[in-house]
Amino acid sequence: MAREVRNAGIVASISDKTVWRWLHEDAIRPWQHRCWIFPRDPEFRTKAGRVLDLYEGHWQGTALRDDEFIISTDEKTSIQARRRCHTPLTTASNKAMRIEHEYERMGSWAYLAAWDVRRAKIYGRCESNTGILPFGRLMNQVMTQEPYRSAGRVFWIMDNGSSHRGQACIDRITKQWPTAVPVHTPVHASWLNQVEVYFSILERKALTPNNFPSLEALEKRLHNFARYYESIAQPFKWKFTRNDLDALLNRIASATNPPQNLAKAA
Repeated sequence: MAREVRNAGIVASISDKTVWRWLHEDAIRPWQHRCWIFPRDPEFRTKAGRVLDLYEGHWQGTALRDDEFIISTDEKTSIQARRRCHTPLTTASNKAMRIEHEYERMGSWAYLAAWDVRRAKIYGRCESNTGILPFGRLMNQVMTQEPYRSAGRVFWIMDNGSSHRGQACIDRITKQWPTAVPVHTPVHASWLNQVEVYFSILERKALTPNNFPSLEALEKRLHNFARYYESIAQPFKWKFTRNDLDALLNRIASATNPPQNLAKAA
């Protein structure tokens, strides 16, 4: 960078250390980048707002009743069972566990889960694949037991995956379960779905390192961890509100649509 600014005639001379110091003081790192998906759902604000209202205990301006529940659902696809080619060496004083890098693939599960947002309950099942039928079995698993069977309404927050996408999904669910209310997040907004928080915990606490002799062992781990986590879980303290959403979307709009005077100058 120092060489380029000298060659461009911006300055007569400047040292590499000076450029480095300026970048460091201004916390500018042009050699780094982050992948980002900009909102392109035309109804992003409306759809996201509905989800955030539910997390605050409201639906269409009315407070939820005690017999109404919020379920956050999604699939964690292709969880592999990897049998290591050598038995792991256990941890010891000042020595980390050692896991063999090579492994044999023993198959994989799709893990479908439903997180009760206000009760901190997790319901899950392992399926060979995702799809409409496996997702229907998860809904049946939840909706046939109390308190959901007798609930006034059960709001199901879900993304736009092929298992539960669009109006066809809404019609199919409400026909079978009249008290179920499907609520779709905006496209590319899985971060609004609280079950993703549970998936992150599951990955770190139960699936890392991945060393399972069989699919049965992996399934047992998934279900046992769910039962353990339920015994200690509290509802997630969700702090992102509609005001935060508005501020975020305004910042994104400012970054992608610079003021006219800056655009002309560029």
